Amino acid sequence: MKAFWQIVKRYVAPYKGYVGGSVVMNILSAVFNVFSFSLLIPILKILFNVEETQYAFTPWHLGMPFSEITSNAYYYVSQYIAQYGHSRVLLMLCLFFIGIVMVKVACHFGAAAVMVPIRTGVVKDLRMELYRKILSLPLAFFSQERKGDIIARISGDVNEVETSITSTIEMLIKNPILILIYLFVLFRMSWQLTLFVIVFAPLMILIISAVGRRLKARSAEAQRYWSDTMSQVDETLGGLRIIKAFRAERRMQDRFEQVTDAMRRKSNRVAIRQASAHPVSELLGTAMIAIVLWFGGTLILGERAVIDAPAFMAYMAILYSIIQPIKDLSKAAYGIPKGLASMERIDAILQAQNTLLESPAPKALDGFRECIRFEGVHFRYEDGREVLRGIDLEIPRGKTVAIVGASGAGKSTLVDLLPRFYDPSEGRITIDGVDIRDVRVQDLRALMGNVNQDPILFNDTLFGNIAFGKQDATQEEVENAARIAGAHEFILDKEDGYQTGIGDRGVKLSGGQRQRISIARAILKNPPILILDEATASLDTESERSVQLALDELMSGRTTIAIAHRLSTIKNADEIIVLDDGRIVERGRHDELIALGGYYRKLHDMQAL
Repeated sequence: MKAFWQIVKRYVAPYKGYVGGSVVMNILSAVFNVFSFSLLIPILKILFNVEETQYAFTPWHLGMPFSEITSNAYYYVSQYIAQYGHSRVLLMLCLFFIGIVMVKVACHFGAAAVMVPIRTGVVKDLRMELYRKILSLPLAFFSQERKGDIIARISGDVNEVETSITSTIEMLIKNPILILIYLFVLFRMSWQLTLFVIVFAPLMILIISAVGRRLKARSAEAQRYWSDTMSQVDETLGGLRIIKAFRAERRMQDRFEQVTDAMRRKSNRVAIRQASAHPVSELLGTAMIAIVLWFGGTLILGERAVIDAPAFMAYMAILYSIIQPIKDLSKAAYGIPKGLASMERIDAILQAQNTLLESPAPKALDGFRECIRFEGVHFRYEDGREVLRGIDLEIPRGKTVAIVGASGAGKSTLVDLLPRFYDPSEGRITIDGVDIRDVRVQDLRALMGNVNQDPILFNDTLFGNIAFGKQDATQEEVENAARIAGAHEFILDKEDGYQTGIGDRGVKLSGGQRQRISIARAILKNPPILILDEATASLDTESERSVQLALDELMSGRTTIAIAHRLSTIKNADEIIVLDDGRIVERGRHDELIALGGYYRKLHDMQAL
């Protein structure tokens, strides 16, 4: 329960006003419920005319015994009976009973309605915290996690927290209030009978807790299977073309069936165990009622009865009302472990450490004036595999530097260090002499624009994608960027022009069109440093030519770092850096490297062949 109260403290505190309203409404609901049951006593006395006792009136005062309170109530009832007759008084009591029940039901509804903003608010806050954390974590974290698993946590696990924990908060507010008020009234009616009831209550709690202890572990396993299911769906959607091309539909079906069947079996066990909460508590509650009936009957039938028959019936009605709150608490005892299992998976993301720490006293970085330097840079992954070894490189302002090499040579890793997607294991990177780890990440990335091999577009309009890096962009600015990128003409050919939706990841556009939109986005941002990661590698010859013209416009007057496989696209670079196995093995202009006859010449001849 300690973990549960920590969650309540983290997420329910902003809604404490609603909690206070729920407490007040539940108290009123319980009080009016007690009044409605208390009315049963005079009604039963009138119906069955069980006695002709003359009642005396006792002045009202604090701490008044229950017997004197009921005696005063019976006094008024007897006076009304003597004045108006049994039938009229019975009708009046029944109408009064309906009125009290109406007020009680209204309070009960109010208590439930007040809890709705808490439940929805907690879930919204939890999702937003999780989403913000996902955005803040470095790329290294996601290289170790499956995308489907992360989606499962922000969807399935958060939903489980909503159903298992936030709904439990209402139970934990309402039910203790009802139980305490009902117990107080039961003690006032007959402390002997109530004391006898309390002896059996711990037995019910022990049985419920024993049944629910293993639920949390099984729930965690079920949620892990849910993550596997989401990962399979994500892989299928991403690789649908390959699945169909290799006729692997049956194989993927079998894989998916294995995962979903395992999740079904585990979920069945969890659901069956959770479903046992109601019948177990029902059985225990009925057993307690039967025992109380026996014990109460002996008190009534004895020579020195401490409670009469109508009062005992009202007592049993209130006692039976206390069973439902206890059953609800038993459901909470099952729901909380299930929700905590999901919360542990969510906390695995929320409590993940961000290795890219911001400087406590960041230095100003309001532009780029001189050069970028890589000084003795090494980089290795967490498994110890070294990717870059002793990189020393200077990139002057306004120059174009191309990075080439075989796959796995470390080209993309080298470029990813500049915007601090990763930090070097050794050495440092400076801009105008300032270590990039000493400036704000947002200021650093504001200097850079990216165009990748696979253009990353969003399910938005053409306008929204071009203006992605500049939210206050005007229509004129967006159109000008599209013209420079060679995208304006095909955009105007669309039915809705710049307001045309492009689908998931730009699926409604061709490869060349997607790349030109990506270039227009970088042009609109107008960064002083441009990073091109094989920007034309996936295009056909005609598209490459038009995109290369747009890139030439974009690169004009900017410092450009270009990763290239097609060496023909970087012939005019101011310097070409050749990487092999994480080291710079050659550097110079195209003609110089060709004349050198080394590794670059080998790559060039292979492409020419």
